[in-house]
Amino acid sequence: MSTHDDGHTIAGWTGCAVGTVGALIAGVGITGWRPGIWLGLGVMALAVFVTWFLHLAGWGKGPGPRPASQRPMRRRDSAARAGHPGCVGCRLAGRRGEAPGAAVAPSRRESEDEVAHPVA
Repeated sequence: MSTHDDGHTIAGWTGCAVGTVGALIAGVGITGWRPGIWLGLGVMALAVFVTWFLHLAGWGKGPGPRPASQRPMRRRDSAARAGHPGCVGCRLAGRRGEAPGAAVAPSRRESEDEVAHPVA
């Protein structure tokens, strides 16, 4: 196995395959079968949603390298349910990428006296 985290995932390869089929259909449309252009573009758009759905289901990966134990392609991502930090796809789905149970503490509010009369 590679010592690098190349990001080979079920979501990535499935999206690549569906997108390739869409490009082939669009290519047939360009060479003579006019409905193929629109059908191919539709299949390529479908590839984006298939990849995104599989990513959210745990068959993709977040940005950045993964630990060596999480690198095999057939391993589901356990962090996908909460979202990946810095992942645009997870953010679009409403997942923030925070650890479960990690609550943000409210900031300390200064009283008006401290703001109006700073202590030297």
